Amino acid sequence: MTSTSKSNPGHFFEDFSVGMPLVHATPQTLTEGDIALYRALTGGRFVQYSSSEFAKAAGYPGLSIDPLHAFHVVFGKSVPDVSLNAVANLGYADGRFSQPVMPGDTLNTVSEVIGLKENSNGKTGVVWVRTRGTNQRGEEVMSFVRWVMVNKRDASSPAPEAVIPDLPKSVPGVELSGFAAMDSWDTSLSGSEHMFEDYEVGEKINHVDGMTVEEAEHQIATRLYQNTAKVHFDAHGQKSSRFGKRLIYGGVVISIARSLAFNGLANAGHMLAINAGTHASPLFAGDTIYAWSEVLEKAELSDNVGALRLRLVAVKDQDPGAFAYKTEDGKYADGVLLDFDYWAAIPRER
Repeated sequence: MTSTSKSNPGHFFEDFSVGMPLVHATPQTLTEGDIALYRALTGGRFVQYSSSEFAKAAGYPGLSIDPLHAFHVVFGKSVPDVSLNAVANLGYADGRFSQPVMPGDTLNTVSEVIGLKENSNGKTGVVWVRTRGTNQRGEEVMSFVRWVMVNKRDASSPAPEAVIPDLPKSVPGVELSGFAAMDSWDTSLSGSEHMFEDYEVGEKINHVDGMTVEEAEHQIATRLYQNTAKVHFDAHGQKSSRFGKRLIYGGVVISIARSLAFNGLANAGHMLAINAGTHASPLFAGDTIYAWSEVLEKAELSDNVGALRLRLVAVKDQDPGAFAYKTEDGKYADGVLLDFDYWAAIPRER
């Protein structure tokens, strides 16, 4: 009997070309069960993703999916075609959440390759993709760019012409959409009295609390999004990797850091856009995540709603009140895990 392979080995760097379309398999229908599991795995406490009654009173359709949760699902769909053979996911830009994702909605995902550059070692290269998530009605609910370092199948393969996409530094505040009217906002229930007017550009916020990530938890979280990247699951295969063990999915770091940010930003729970993001160093099981934020910019969206542009920095095993970020030479300081720049909606004073 001859042996044939019907399994998917994933794309290697030399398999990609600029303009290449990728239709990702396995659409995923999200339910209230997904919401409960996401909350259990991240510790999320933002009120509009905890209470359906509060959400409705504030102008949301109901208890919706946290945009960051939906982002991980759309991201996860793309992994088998984009980053199954990745060394690491490197960053994000120009991410926009255009409308709510509700329980019962089914998310479909497509991507397009928009950039390529082989690394100097000749063994890996960087691939840029624009990924879009749509619901069952074909309506776009989000889009974002990410770039990932991917292994080559054959180091002797010729390098493609380098194409590096020109990406915006941030999503302009005037282009933000998908926010609720926030007509009613009970601060005794939301957990904070601090509104849009109470935050100043340049202000830094120590989120104080920490959360240790365990092996089982990060794998359950990553499987929730149907992310199949080998670096997160295959302990045997990762013994010969650079670190000799599994890496925790960077999305776990983002979600936990965002959950920790509740302490100081409780009313800014609705993410509207991802401006930029860098996974500065790896996280492993047993490490503890802490976080701090800096207010970078403010935008008035309506009479009731404003937006804060925030830099969320996650650090490992250290006091977040030290506000570790970058050294004098521009490199990330020891223990910095994540540098995440995003917009969040927040109610204005009545």
